[in-house]
Amino acid sequence: MSDDEAADAGRRAGDRDSDDWPVELRGVTETVVATLGPNDRWNFAALGVRAPESDAGTDDSGGSATGSHPPATATTWGNTRTRRNFHRQGGGVVQFVSDPRAFVEAAMTIYERDSPLLDSADAWAEVEATAVDSGEDGGTEWEEWELRPVDAAVEQRRPFTINRGFGAVIDATVAASRLDVPAFDTDDLLDRLAYFAETVGKCGGEREREAFARIDELTGWRERAAARRNESF
Repeated sequence: MSDDEAADAGRRAGDRDSDDWPVELRGVTETVVATLGPNDRWNFAALGVRAPESDAGTDDSGGSATGSHPPATATTWGNTRTRRNFHRQGGGVVQFVSDPRAFVEAAMTIYERDSPLLDSADAWAEVEATAVDSGEDGGTEWEEWELRPVDAAVEQRRPFTINRGFGAVIDATVAASRLDVPAFDTDDLLDRLAYFAETVGKCGGEREREAFARIDELTGWRERAAARRNESF
C-alpha cells in the first residue's frame, strides 16, 4: 500500500488499536485477500479467516490476560498465488466485501489489479501473515497462517441484513472449486450446486443472480449435471 493510502487509512481508522480487526470475527469469516505478486500486480482470492479461539488465558474482551491478542488464522490449500505471495511478501490486504460478484471473481478466476482495495470493500485490514503449520489432506497440501493486522479501516457502515441468496453464492464457490478434486464426489457437488442455484433464484437479488450466473459460466456445472443424468438412464 502506498504512503498516501496508508496515511489516509490511519485517519479513517481513528483511535482503534493497530492490532485490532476492523470488524467482529466469529467462526470463519469469508473474505477477499489481495496479495502482491512478482509482476507488481495485486492478486485477489477468497480467504476464510478463523476467529481466535478463547481459552482460560483470555479476558472477557477476547484479549489475553497479559494484554496481547491471540491471532486470527487462515488456511491456504494447494500451491496458490496467495500462498506464494504470503511467503514472498509476508502479508496482504484482507477485505470484507458486500458484493457477491466480487467474491466470485476472487474465488474462481485469476483476478489481478494495480490497486489492492476493491470498491466493494466495506472494511479492510492490512495483515502480516506468518506460516505456523502445514500438511496434506486428500492429496492437497495445506498451510496454516497466523494473521496480524498492522493497519485497518472501515469504509462503509451498513445495517446487518440476512440474504440466503448471498450465503448460497459463497457456498457455491466452495462446491464449484472442488468439482475436479478427486477427494470429493462429483455427483454430490453437482447436487449441492443445484440446491444453491434454487436458493439464489428464490431468495437472491440481482447481484446474487449475476454472481451465480458467473459461476455457471466459469464451471459449466449445469451441462455436467445434465450429462450425468443422461448417463444414468
